[in-house]
Amino acid sequence: METTVTLEDFYHNTLSMPEQHRKGFGHFNVFRSEDCFSDGRMIVRYSRREFYKISLIRGNYRYHYADKSFDVSGSTLIFHNPHVPYTWELLSGEISGHFCIFTESFFTERFKGNPADIPMFSPSGKPAYALSEEEDAEVTAIFLKMKSEIDSEYAFKYDLLSTYMMELVHFALKRQPTETIYKHPDANSRITSVFMELLERQFPIESISQRFSLRSAKDFAGQLSIHVNHLNRAVKNTTGKTTTNLIAERLANEAKALLKHTNWNISEIGYTLGFDEASHFNNFFRKQTTLTPSSFRNV
Repeated sequence: METTVTLEDFYHNTLSMPEQHRKGFGHFNVFRSEDCFSDGRMIVRYSRREFYKISLIRGNYRYHYADKSFDVSGSTLIFHNPHVPYTWELLSGEISGHFCIFTESFFTERFKGNPADIPMFSPSGKPAYALSEEEDAEVTAIFLKMKSEIDSEYAFKYDLLSTYMMELVHFALKRQPTETIYKHPDANSRITSVFMELLERQFPIESISQRFSLRSAKDFAGQLSIHVNHLNRAVKNTTGKTTTNLIAERLANEAKALLKHTNWNISEIGYTLGFDEASHFNNFFRKQTTLTPSSFRNV
């Protein structure tokens, strides 16, 4: 199943952890992609991470982001949201490029708002931007300035690094003029998008102590500060499905993943998904799949 990659995990698999992270400060770092290969291969798991990432990747590969997949050939600038699982697979040749990582606290210490408010980092936004040779050179120059600065002794280098990071953000924004950036066509679409985002943020379930908490349309309406009937109408008009059906479908998909990829017992899985009684979970799962949880696990 999907796991969360912490900064400790990341540095364990690449380089030693920098002093500023051990001290617990908002974290930023920059790398050449080639320096993070192991035996000529870069191993990337389909997982969430606890840090944001901006990558310049050159090569021929397939990229999976949430429920989207696309083939890439050439240079691409990609923005990674830590709440959205992603991975990629090399199709041919080799990969090269650069990437920087930063925590939410690094961003909020220097800017107003949250990085998830930036269109490219939104779960429903456009994460990838194909680059021409000239654009690749421009983006590479920004990463090289980052690398030079992070190795310097300049007292205010992290303020400067945050400026370079925002250069990459604005580079992507300029490539997609304001009038062509996706806008929800109406209020129903906007409400549905936020509902789906809230639903997805509760997954994956990664430990027995974690629990799915927003289980009903009323729960979500409370989070969105709207009447539950308003939410139900918006979701139905936009998707053709009821709010309850969408929640149940997502719960069933997570239940399938937990049954196949963990050794937790049925009661434990049901509890993490918000069912106090194993019999209630069994009835729910059977209604969604026509199989009992035990039967599905043993298929």
